[in-house]
Formats: sequence, C-alpha cells, structure tokens
Amino acid sequence: MTDPWVALEPGADPAERVRTLRRAHETFTEVGTVPTPVRSVVADSWRRSARAGVGPDGTASVELADGDLGAYRAEHPLARVMPLFRELMGTFAADGEHLLAVCDEHGRLLWVEGHPTTRRKAGRMNFVPGARWAESAVGTNAPGTAVAVDRPVQVFAAEHFIRRVQPWTCAAAPVHDPRTGRVLGAVDITGGDGLAHPHSLGFVQAVARAAESHLALLAPQLPAADTPELSALGRDEATLLVGGRRVRLSRRHSEILVLLARHPEGLTGDELQCALYEDESVTPVTLRAELARLRRLLGPGLLGSRPYRLTVPVESDVSVVERRLETGAITGAAAAYVGPLLPGSQAPAVVRLRRLLADGLRTALIARRDPDLLADWAHAPWGEDDLEVWRALAVVRPTSAVRSRLAALESELTARPARHGDRRPVALTEAPARATYLQPRRP
Repeated sequence: MTDPWVALEPGADPAERVRTLRRAHETFTEVGTVPTPVRSVVADSWRRSARAGVGPDGTASVELADGDLGAYRAEHPLARVMPLFRELMGTFAADGEHLLAVCDEHGRLLWVEGHPTTRRKAGRMNFVPGARWAESAVGTNAPGTAVAVDRPVQVFAAEHFIRRVQPWTCAAAPVHDPRTGRVLGAVDITGGDGLAHPHSLGFVQAVARAAESHLALLAPQLPAADTPELSALGRDEATLLVGGRRVRLSRRHSEILVLLARHPEGLTGDELQCALYEDESVTPVTLRAELARLRRLLGPGLLGSRPYRLTVPVESDVSVVERRLETGAITGAAAAYVGPLLPGSQAPAVVRLRRLLADGLRTALIARRDPDLLADWAHAPWGEDDLEVWRALAVVRPTSAVRSRLAALESELTARPARHGDRRPVALTEAPARATYLQPRRP
C-alpha cells in the first residue's frame, strides 16, 4: 500500500480485505502478534489498546448526559464551529446514510448527527453524544485514534479493535487551536465500507483545516500593545509578551513579575523583599538593583514605584487557570496548566502560590472523576508520584497498569521512612503548610 494512512488502496476487494483483517485480529487477540497485512498505524493502535487493558468484546461507556453534556458542550471551543461542520458535512452524512461526529481532546463524543436509521444503529454500540471513544477506552477507532496520534486517520471494518464496531468504517481528523496548536478534538465521518475511499480521508482533513481557519477568525487578536501576557507555568524563566516583542526574564525577574501581576494594587519594598528572599540578611539595596535592571529590560512606563506595581494590567497563565477553576471549567483549567509555576523558584511567596494552584487543580480533578483528566495529571512529570490522584484514577480506570503503579507508590510510601529517616514522599498528597506572609489580594 502506497499510503499507510489510507485504509483501502484503489482496486482492492473490500470483502477480501475484511476477511484478512478478521483473521489478523483474531491472531492478535489470541497470541499478541500482528500479521504483516495490517497497516502500521492500525498495528500500533492495537498494541496501545491492549496495553490500556481494552478487551475485544468491550463497549463504550456514556460519561456525560442531559444537563452535564449540554453544559460541557456549550463550554467547549468546538461549539463555535459546529455550524460550519453541519454546513460542510451535514448533507453528505444525511444523503450517504453516514454520521457526522465531533469529539473532544479526550475522545469523548460531543455531537453525533446524520441519517436517523444510521444513528439508531450506532446507538446500539453507544456511539452517542457523551460516550467516551478514546483509544484507551474502546481501542482503535477513527476519532479516538486521530486524537491519540494527532493526525487524520481512516479505520476500516475489522481494523477496529472492538468486535461490535467492526461492521463500521470511519475517517477522522484532529482540530487544533490555531493560536496554541493544542488538539481541541476531532471531526469524524462514520458509516459503511464506502468511506474507506481515500477521498473521505481528504474530506475530513479539509473540514478540520476549515474549522481551524474559522477559529482563527473568531479568536480575539493578540493584545500585544495593550495587555502584556506573562507565561510562567512549566518553566523556570518566564516570558513576557509586551509591545509586540517577547522578553525572556531571569528567574528573579520572573518571580517579581509573577508577584506584581498577582497584586495589581502594588507591593511595598518590604513586602516584596519578604516575598522573594528566604535569607533575611539580603538588603533592600539588592532588591532595588534587581528592580532597576527589570525596569530597563521592560522599557519605560511599565514598572512603577511607591509602591512597586505594574502600570497596566498583565494577563498571566496563572490567572487563566485560576479563573477557569473558579467558574468550574475544569477541563479548560487542566488544558491551561502546562506545569508548576516557576518550578525552580524558592521565593517563599512563589512557592506558596505554586502549591495553592496545583492543590486547587488536583482537588478539582479528583472531584470531577474524569479518567482522562486524571490520567493526564498522573502521567505528567509533576503527577507521576501523586498518590491521591493515582488512587482516584484506579477507581475510574482500574486497568492493570494503573493498579500496578498505585501498588508501587503505596509500597514506596511505606518503605521510604525506614530508608530515609522521617522523610517520605508526599507528592502533593498533603495540604501544604499555609504561610502567613503576602496573602493573595483580590480586587
């Protein structure tokens, strides 16, 4: 086959290919090896599905329904391009007895529309809005696999990992946030064997690109000249987008800007010194020198004094996460959280803010009980030893891999005090001590 991403090359006999794939699927489920005729993208997906604990006789679970589904869809960025999806694909789906489906970045179906008879048939396998069709939940399928590998993909008949899905053929393409490049979800066309044609793959890819272009038009312009943007999550040295230029800050300057952005009313020299330095022997002269260097770096007019303050509002990725948490937009908050705040900083107020932000998000994730969000946190560098998150994940996704990791963490928690005195791995599993300095001030 010339293109491994196309399910059926021109001239191939669909019936013969189905028989070959069924034999290959049985071989894989029985002995774990993938015969040669199976495309590499499908073989890799089968292996990931097996590692995730998916069984060939499983089914999708419905995680969101009624009001919860409606609220989640209204909040999701792809809601803004659903009219475009319907305009470009709706008639094609209805006339061809196919389905138009859109999933989120976790493979959860948000919309399933199209021919009524086809919808009823698909409903028997829970291909319905609110059901989770992530590859890690139901194995190889076009929307779930497109999100997993971040590229357009076709899945033909018995290439599906779950047997009850094997009568279907589908093609899907991921849709990205045009500003950040993050995967927002995927658009999918599902139906019969006729969709194995290369044109269907090109079609959904073109629709996904049109959606990204439309999102770019709908997105507000970058407020470079008016509203500086501070990025401090997941990095030791923050960056500031200001006046159309991106400034990389030193660690100390990063700490100062994070704190001043947090306190638009300003901080006195004593407050700022207490917030930045553990060493009480550091003199005010040291702080004033740092502020003078920062003022020269930023340019005139941005950093004021008496008290020290930013003279214009600064948008930070920290505040984005906090706002989304406050409004209950947990998925959005998790997407915006790309890592701990200035992880190498030892400034007392930054350490406290870092813990508060991480604790607030992880508490919300545990309460939400979304297996994909919990898995994202648990497999991130900052969550790989987070015992409470792994415990929560084991409840909602009790795969052998999750149970094994949880057992290892619990064993480590028991054994480590004996090896290292009274030190033990907390990994954000305990509430941090609440500092008494520099309480966050809300306007």
